Amino acid sequence: MKILHRKCLQLAALSVVLASVGALIEPAWPQTGRPIRVIIPFPPGGSADVLARILSQQIGDANNQTLIVENHPGAGASIAYELTARAAPDGNTIVVAANSLVINPILHKTNYDPVMSFEPICNLATSPMVFVVNSASSYKTIGELIAAAHAKPGTLTLAALGPATTQHIAVEQFKRVTKADMIFVPYSGGAPVVNAILGQQVTAGLVNYSEAVAQINAGKLRALATTSGKRIKPLPDLPTVAESGYPGYESEVWLGLLAPAKTPEKNIAQLIAWFTAALKMPAVEAKLLPLGLYPAGVCGKEFSAFIKQKSEEYARIIHEANIKVE
Repeated sequence: MKILHRKCLQLAALSVVLASVGALIEPAWPQTGRPIRVIIPFPPGGSADVLARILSQQIGDANNQTLIVENHPGAGASIAYELTARAAPDGNTIVVAANSLVINPILHKTNYDPVMSFEPICNLATSPMVFVVNSASSYKTIGELIAAAHAKPGTLTLAALGPATTQHIAVEQFKRVTKADMIFVPYSGGAPVVNAILGQQVTAGLVNYSEAVAQINAGKLRALATTSGKRIKPLPDLPTVAESGYPGYESEVWLGLLAPAKTPEKNIAQLIAWFTAALKMPAVEAKLLPLGLYPAGVCGKEFSAFIKQKSEEYARIIHEANIKVE
């Protein structure tokens, strides 16, 4: 019995030593000289691309860590999401995701699940949208536009990027909340929407603030309301739709960061620390605000809950409005 007891103690001691050795030889992350790939689901030059490059530069300078931004557009952003979902779960491949992350699987089959295929890192930034009309329009407030839609159902037109986009969903949500029977007119981008409003081809439009700011400042477009939950800094007198009599209405573009599912918690924690620190730098904020990008910094479990909430919310709106991909 004594011999058996002694052997058990020896084995226990050996296991402790081996565990300690294993911890010592486990490679640190990120490994020296190995860059982190930041996947962008859109072409160069867009908000997600610019955001990623600004933050990557800041993180690289502050931490001597190389981050390489790679653009992988296509399939409504699904190519980039699927590429990231299949990548090794080691923290060396991450993706900047937008609203399309949760919209795409609702509308068609994808090879990723917005919740199960990823580890959420942070919601990096949000970008407000605004309802605008031509400056020659008689509508001075969002309430006046809604009242006109009630008086003349099915005659006023509301343009936005679409179909089946964040903007289209926001339009349908607006129509249902306000009971405004307006005709949705889809365009291929924000710039064509702005041009249609300038040409008075449509009654009103919903666009990203960054796409309309130049024409608003020039006095050619009039902003009626923002879809955000709170007023935006550049237009402090512009009310939200919610405070204009429709509480609960809120919609905005968001840009978040995800890693493949099963990425180690310590790697996720390091990424959170880097990106939140970068977002707090005054020099970074000074670059983002003129682009209509507002640092969010909602990370980890809170960001995970946000993604689940948006998945459920978009599914309900898409099904109720019978939005389909052509």
